[in-house]
Amino acid sequence: MKKLVLESTSPFQGLPELVAFNEGLFEKEGIQVEWADRDETGLKTVAKDASNPLGVNPFGSHGKLLEQGKADMYNACEWGNYCRVEDTSVGSRQLGRRGIVTYAAIMVRPDSEVYTAQQLANKTVGVPFYAGTHYLALHMLSGFLPRDLIKVLPAPSGSRNRYNAMMNGEIEATTLTEPYISLAEKNGCRSVCSAFYHGTEVASDKVDAETYAAFNRAVREAVRRINADKKKYLQYFIDYHKGKDAEIGTMTVADLRADRLVVCNPAPIPQDELERTTEWVKSWGMLEETDSPLNLVNTLVQTQAHAAE
Repeated sequence: MKKLVLESTSPFQGLPELVAFNEGLFEKEGIQVEWADRDETGLKTVAKDASNPLGVNPFGSHGKLLEQGKADMYNACEWGNYCRVEDTSVGSRQLGRRGIVTYAAIMVRPDSEVYTAQQLANKTVGVPFYAGTHYLALHMLSGFLPRDLIKVLPAPSGSRNRYNAMMNGEIEATTLTEPYISLAEKNGCRSVCSAFYHGTEVASDKVDAETYAAFNRAVREAVRRINADKKKYLQYFIDYHKGKDAEIGTMTVADLRADRLVVCNPAPIPQDELERTTEWVKSWGMLEETDSPLNLVNTLVQTQAHAAE
């Protein structure tokens, strides 16, 4: 049995992995998975004096345990992982895309005067720097505003804390993932714009092609099961949070939307998308040390593992 230590993950970004673990799919593929608990809310408050991610630690939430040798693998948003593997001190690299395509939204309070993305010009939008909704906010807002009018501030990496900061008036808007989008809507908040985004798996050199292929076979079966009964697996979004968040505990699956749960088979990062994404991240002042997008991926393990699935 191959032992694989994964950094802990939430349903919005790792549901297939959680299902594969709980339903014995990893063990069926000869992998003994253990979880290393990370601090999912490294930043606890809104940093009102910062608006640029340069100088911010990209390992504040994801990747820290792998960098410390306490985990072999983690998954996070694709954009942020480009930056993390650039800054790695242990040679970690991306191996391919994860099984869930995350849904996220920019939300405002019920009493907000903001109804459209254009109205967020020069208004504070709280985002978790180097996490998926940070980059997603930049993508979405760029379609409506010139870059100099986009005002993102580093906010906590947990949706609950960002939601609280928005409701308290510390920020005009914020990015949320499920189940907090549905909770915010239930409490009268509005979605200004929303979209899906990919994430990738990042691993140390302890994860070879054979191990990653077996990992992906388990995830593929989890994806099949989730797609066959989304309502059943939406319960994960409530169960994961209700122990620490009583308000989530009042929600039921009926409060969630199945069309926001999108999973697909793990896959290699397409070369053209790899190149375009690298250039886009660079255009925001990141990835300054990366000469080639191929430096951000272990192409040998990615190719061999996906071919072996």
